[in-house]
Amino acid sequence: MPSHDHPHDASDCPHCATAPAGRPRRIYVYSPSGAVRDKAAFRRGVARLQALGHEVEVDADALASHTRFAGDDATRLAALHRAAASGADLALVSRGGYGLTRILPGIRYKAVAKAIEKGTHFVGLSDFTAFQAAVQAKTGATTWAGPLLGADWGCEGEPDDIMAACFDDLLGGHGEGTGWRIPRERPTAPEAPAQPADLYVPKATLWGGNLSVLVSLLGTPYFPEVRGGVLFLEDVNEHPYRIERMLTQLLHAGVLARQKAVLLGQFSDFKLSPHDKGYKLQTVVDWLRGQLKKTAVLTGLPFGHEPTKVLLPVGAQVSLSVEGRDALVYWGHQD
Repeated sequence: MPSHDHPHDASDCPHCATAPAGRPRRIYVYSPSGAVRDKAAFRRGVARLQALGHEVEVDADALASHTRFAGDDATRLAALHRAAASGADLALVSRGGYGLTRILPGIRYKAVAKAIEKGTHFVGLSDFTAFQAAVQAKTGATTWAGPLLGADWGCEGEPDDIMAACFDDLLGGHGEGTGWRIPRERPTAPEAPAQPADLYVPKATLWGGNLSVLVSLLGTPYFPEVRGGVLFLEDVNEHPYRIERMLTQLLHAGVLARQKAVLLGQFSDFKLSPHDKGYKLQTVVDWLRGQLKKTAVLTGLPFGHEPTKVLLPVGAQVSLSVEGRDALVYWGHQD
């Protein structure tokens, strides 16, 4: 089973195989959330995708700015609908930030679902979780949790090889699944429950994304009602106690207990303080496992606000298996 927790030769990884040579793919770049401040990263991202042979179409308002947003609500809503009508192979958001929850009521979900049915893959993460959750709740269509134009394709160094390979895999139509090596843990207490050494979920709905954004949708028509699913979560700039507080909200709402498994991705860029006195992210993981008796909690999913990230089909039917420290989410065999 391939491991995605370290750099590797993507050509040797069956779950991140590069796309075969063929016609260039059409990629539509748009900005439905925060304003693009780093124009250099935006240009680098476009240039890199073009250098790979793709045809990149930039939305007319991709660089618009209205306070902290990429244009006012009407502007960003129109951009999203242009992306859906573009006929592109892939609709890629420029960046995350905040803004999509403001425009969820105005999205023409049938048009988005029709675009997906015709072959447009909507890709993004972070604030894009709001769009993905709403599309899933309203239509059941599949979107893709994956890279952003600026932060990932427009980075100053070379784009991460795993991210790039999985992106090509999606464009080539050969995505089947992703595997990773579960990290060794140091529980914060001797009685803390351990990760399951063996697990098999034959069929479940994969869903989730950014924890903060997902929690903000609870109690709204845009929160997917998934039972027996596999929920993946990540976040950035959130202290472990805030992560625990949001997980507690999902727990008390009954969401977590209804899942077969919770996959914890990368929770990055937070800073502990002397006040914590040993309280850390592993404390949260141990606590969560103690609350969930029938839901597996796995760590180390290579997805989040870090360069190394796989692409995940949000809303798709997947299988999940764990053997020792080897974990695999697989969707290639599902209808």
